[in-house]
Amino acid sequence: MRSLAVIAALFLTVLVSGCGLLPDKKDETSGWSANKLYAEAKDALNEGSYDKSIKYFEKLESRYPYGRFAQQAQMEVAYAYWKSSEPASAIAACDRFIKLHPNHPNVDYVYYLKGLVNFNEDLGLLGSISGQDLTERDPKGLTDAFDSFRELATRFPDSKYTPDAVARMKYLVNAMASHEVHVARYYMKRGAYLAAINRAQGALKNYPNAPAIEEALFIMVKGYDQLGLTDLRNDAERVMRKNFPNSEFYTRGIERSEPWWKLW
Repeated sequence: MRSLAVIAALFLTVLVSGCGLLPDKKDETSGWSANKLYAEAKDALNEGSYDKSIKYFEKLESRYPYGRFAQQAQMEVAYAYWKSSEPASAIAACDRFIKLHPNHPNVDYVYYLKGLVNFNEDLGLLGSISGQDLTERDPKGLTDAFDSFRELATRFPDSKYTPDAVARMKYLVNAMASHEVHVARYYMKRGAYLAAINRAQGALKNYPNAPAIEEALFIMVKGYDQLGLTDLRNDAERVMRKNFPNSEFYTRGIERSEPWWKLW
């Protein structure tokens, strides 16, 4: 029995050590040139194989960091991350590219892409929040998207991406104003009139041309009325009636049946 145990132990030792001698799985990209790596990454990206394209782009930059394809790989991997539903990685890749290549001829595209990532991420959330308490939502995605588009429009007014960025900025202004007004409405319904007035004033100050300003003014009128601040109430109502003489809020009040994000 002892001999059998020794033999078994020796067999197991040889078997385990033998596993270490087995060759590792071969890297299919071993020996590929920078040109081939880029071509394969690009093909994978065009075919929708985003994980594969990311792998190839990252191998390309790692192996040929100073080659002519490295900068292109850094830029295109950001797009691949976005399409792969990895927005945080996409934004990080955009920020890295902007930091490393602030004067690159295509850096305007990277600013635009960064804005799109934030814009579409938050837009996707907006499509499913009709039953969500929006006072708990962080509008950071909206703000970040706006900042990226603004940077693009400011630095590259003649970029082919700027007209679309400006159009999206207008949308984002409405969205951010609507968020502020939603929070103000939330406070009104809970009797926190001063907090509601402050949020409505913030919307009026920061987004004076947004459609949500109509409701912001009405909340100010109602809030001042509840606090017994007659002069301020009359001032707010005078401004509202001058700018929105036929407002439905005069008869409807602040209750609404549709989701707040349909305001615009």
